[in-house]
Amino acid sequence: MSDAATGVRSLADRIADHMLDASVLERVVIALVATALALLIGAVIVAASGYDAVEFVSSLVYGAVGNASNLAFMLRQSSMLILTGVAVAVAFRAGVFNIGVQGQFVVGGFAATLGILFAAPLLPNSSISAVPLMALAALLALAAGGAYGALPGMMKVYAGANEVITTIMLNFIASGVVYFLLDAYLRPEGAAAPNTEQFPDYVGLPGLVFESPSFSILGLGVALLTVAVVYLVMDRTGFGYDLVTSGYQEPAAKYSGVDPKRMIVRTMTISGMIAGLAGALFAIMILGYYSDPNTFPTFGFDAIAVSLLAANNPLGVIPAGLLFGGLDAGGQYIGFTLDVPSELVDGVIGLIVLFVAAPELFRAAGRYTSLGGDRE
Repeated sequence: MSDAATGVRSLADRIADHMLDASVLERVVIALVATALALLIGAVIVAASGYDAVEFVSSLVYGAVGNASNLAFMLRQSSMLILTGVAVAVAFRAGVFNIGVQGQFVVGGFAATLGILFAAPLLPNSSISAVPLMALAALLALAAGGAYGALPGMMKVYAGANEVITTIMLNFIASGVVYFLLDAYLRPEGAAAPNTEQFPDYVGLPGLVFESPSFSILGLGVALLTVAVVYLVMDRTGFGYDLVTSGYQEPAAKYSGVDPKRMIVRTMTISGMIAGLAGALFAIMILGYYSDPNTFPTFGFDAIAVSLLAANNPLGVIPAGLLFGGLDAGGQYIGFTLDVPSELVDGVIGLIVLFVAAPELFRAAGRYTSLGGDRE
């Protein structure tokens, strides 16, 4: 090997060693620097395209955190992305590729809606009924989302079906069936769109910090609490260890007395339950009714990128979700206020995601290759 090649390899080993041993603070600093560098390069691209780069970048930031209304919208998007992101992370970390979070999200939200609409007439027409109605909605969403997640899990372990294919197909099935039921049985008489009736006025999360009709800080609290519970289960319990082992080391799981097939189904069930809970939060906090799932934001698909950016770590989903929520809010604000092509906005946002994800990708490459001289 030539001296130049040896020098390059030595440099790569030193970088890999540092990346693998980086502290949480160092990773945060690296992510911030990567974001700033991506914004700088994005600004150059915007300027080269004939638009005001300073106005573009300032609008992107202002759209996310510029005022209370924008901040509330950013946190609303982030709450949904954190919940759906941790749903994906549960499955991916256990070695199961759940691409069906969007469908589980739709089914969970629909189940929550049915619970509210059918139970509300049976309870007093006052705010005292809000808590039991929302609790019922959450339980139904957990059950429906979990069942819809368990289905591809059972198809995988008992029929050998590839979960990527089945979960993708089940996304479309969920949207199509829910649309049919809405249009055929739940659309109010005379309604132009396939929407259900509005929820009772007293059903909803209180605004508290923000005066936003579609965001409550309690919704963000639900997302953060879910992350905490998932982290504790996955990293601090034997059950969580068995989940991960069953996905990545099936022979070892069998040797230790764990049924890997059953654990894979449980993994998909838990992932679907979290996605269903996200659907309930979407219906209660954001919509206040239920509508055509084909018009919903693609939280379940965006959650895949959120989870991958977080390296499938439940705690890492929080900053990843905040980043994606901020980019979503800023990008939408630019679309409303500036005459900039949406393709250019999406390109710059994609560049930011790429730069932020690159250190994690390099770290993963170092972990699973021979980079890093002192590692086996």
